[in-house]
Amino acid sequence: MIKFIDPDHPFYRRLWVRLLIVGFCAIWTAVEFRQGENTWGMIFLAVTAYTACVLIIFFKPKTETPVDVKPDTPSEPS
Repeated sequence: MIKFIDPDHPFYRRLWVRLLIVGFCAIWTAVEFRQGENTWGMIFLAVTAYTACVLIIFFKPKTETPVDVKPDTPSEPS
C-alpha cells in the first residue's frame, strides 16, 4: 500500500511539527472555501482529514532500538 505520509519518519516525531502540518492544511482549506473554490476546498478538506488521522489521531511512534549496543561486561582486572 502506498503511504502518502510515513508517520515512522523521524521528521514527524515532534508534536508541534505534526500540529503545524495539520493546521496549515486546515487554514488552506478555509482559504479555498473563502475564495469560493468549492472543489479545491473539498480536496483540501480531505487532505486535512487524512493528515489529522495519520499524524494526530492514529499516530503511534515506534520505539527506537539502539544499534550496536553491547551488554555491560565487567572489565578484566589488570
